[in-house]
Amino acid sequence: MVVKDLYQDCLLFEESSLAHYIYHLLTEHKISLDDNISKIDLNQADHQKVAELIQNNVLGFHKIGIYSLKRSQKDFIFIFAASEQEAIQFYRTTFHQTPLNCHEYSLDFQLTRGKEVISFREMRKDFMSFPAIAGCFKRD
Repeated sequence: MVVKDLYQDCLLFEESSLAHYIYHLLTEHKISLDDNISKIDLNQADHQKVAELIQNNVLGFHKIGIYSLKRSQKDFIFIFAASEQEAIQFYRTTFHQTPLNCHEYSLDFQLTRGKEVISFREMRKDFMSFPAIAGCFKRD
């Protein structure tokens, strides 16, 4: 695998820290996009500079997760949000009640929607703003 592929994966899967390290090493010309990933040596990075890059979010990450909020013993609402607290607050505002619990799911979790199988990561692309209700699930 080459650096370019790993970097793209970091951006796609929102691996902020590694993406910022690669960005730093690229801008310092310590690696190139065509290098094999074995050439990545994080010890060559200026960790203080990378910490500043991450804090300033120079790559523009806006992490959005998927949360399952339990409405009743059988009903669950899935909400895309930046944090568990944001998901709970959005639930309270929307449904005027407090959820029984809240659990984060993997964005790569797949579910059936109509006749297709889709991951929450793919489903998130359907939304323009967050927090947002992704759907509901009723356990039989």
